[in-house]
Amino acid sequence: MIHQNSVSLPQSNLSATYHIRNKKEYSKAVIEDLRKNDAVEFIPEEEAFDVPQWQKNEVLRRIEKHKTSPEQIIDEDTFFAMLNDD
Repeated sequence: MIHQNSVSLPQSNLSATYHIRNKKEYSKAVIEDLRKNDAVEFIPEEEAFDVPQWQKNEVLRRIEKHKTSPEQIIDEDTFFAMLNDD
């Protein structure tokens, strides 16, 4: 059985979030021991990947624009070709 956890590990006075896939059954116990000793902190996924409201609003705006003007949609290759033309 594979267990997945997201943990925050201090790194040079910064916190980084990692997704961990336990490949061995004993690793779950090791991670739990680290948590009990306050060496790692489990963060709920919705907290770890909090998308700011302005970004959600922008995505919704762009989706609506694409719905009302689908002819303006271009694919990735066309987009990069346009960038290279400038």
